[in-house]
Amino acid sequence: MPHQPVSESRRDTSDDDATPDKPRRPTRRVRSPRVRRVLKVLFRGTAAVVLVIAVYVGVTIYPYLSGPGTDSDSARVAEWARDHHLSWAVTWLENETYTPPPTGGALNTTQRKALLGQGSAPHPHPTAPATVAVDLPTNIPAQAADPLPGEGAWHAVTYNAAGNPVIEEAALRPDAKHTSELAYAVWMNQKALTFTLQPGYQQPGGSWPVPDSVAGAALTGLVATWNGGFKVKPDDALGGYYANGVTAVPLVPGRAAEVFYRDGSLRIGVWGSDLTMNPNVLAVRENLSPLVQAGVVQVDAGAGSGTQWGYTISNDYYIARSGVGITATGDIVYVSGSALSVATLAQLLRAAGAVNAMELDINPDWVSFMTYSGSGAKPDPVKLWNFIQPADRYLEPASRDFVSVHLR
Repeated sequence: MPHQPVSESRRDTSDDDATPDKPRRPTRRVRSPRVRRVLKVLFRGTAAVVLVIAVYVGVTIYPYLSGPGTDSDSARVAEWARDHHLSWAVTWLENETYTPPPTGGALNTTQRKALLGQGSAPHPHPTAPATVAVDLPTNIPAQAADPLPGEGAWHAVTYNAAGNPVIEEAALRPDAKHTSELAYAVWMNQKALTFTLQPGYQQPGGSWPVPDSVAGAALTGLVATWNGGFKVKPDDALGGYYANGVTAVPLVPGRAAEVFYRDGSLRIGVWGSDLTMNPNVLAVRENLSPLVQAGVVQVDAGAGSGTQWGYTISNDYYIARSGVGITATGDIVYVSGSALSVATLAQLLRAAGAVNAMELDINPDWVSFMTYSGSGAKPDPVKLWNFIQPADRYLEPASRDFVSVHLR
């Protein structure tokens, strides 16, 4: 059959411009006007959404970042995120960067000195006698095997003008598992001290006659401060906040509570049963369920992360925690540490003498307790242990509520 030439309409000319030295030019794809219009609409819509999100983030996060106080930038961003439906993102980031506390091991030299009360010098009142008789409470029983020298022993750190110890501290290993960690306890003589609930400008927020920092005349006689509880807005604390005749969040019967009275005294117990409203009540700060009630620990050994006791990093049982309790004689005890479970916190509070006790704030950014040396306009804050917050946290406006303690 004779060869038939390929017609012009069928001949492949796609390689006409291709030579060994000149590669083939790519074919340009031409979009139709309709496709171009759709893409423009999509681009403009996406840009508008991004702009709205950026404005929303900028407007809502600004008060957190620009607010006064000593909170770190990371803590401020985390607070903003949790308050704006991004708890999942904060939790993921915390879990990714979290390192659990070590188990086993031994204390280092600095920790052993803390057991002996050598971590900080005593804070005598300027007019206190140079030598005073010290009336110490019963030492805390060791929680780990083979007690070390000074473990659980009280050491007076603050005296009043009469030369009587009003604040004493102790340190001990928190349990048999975390033997390279320490928990720290504080005993406060209620007869010689007054206690004040001070609001934070974010928690509970609002306007109050008591300021969100210790300043001015309130610096005189200041001897201690400690952190508040879970956030009451939103209702992480599962309880309420009342002060000076105003209810920021309704009080809930059955919740653990710090109750502050007009005479400066403090009681701790279960609201609605142990403690109720009366004309002498000045403020009430609730937080979760009781850890210790009528001398009995209320927490199971396996209690961990969750709504009742707070969600922790990686849902780990052992995290920075704090709690406060009252002894049978009416004195106040505070316990905190970097590697405590709910159960070990409760057991430590009971071992320190608490007959009623409650959990306070948890996680590294929020736990803090300071004593203050000197008196007058510039008291020197001293940390109980090396937590994240700076020692002068409550000498600046605080984002969260806290308790201040003064000499009577």
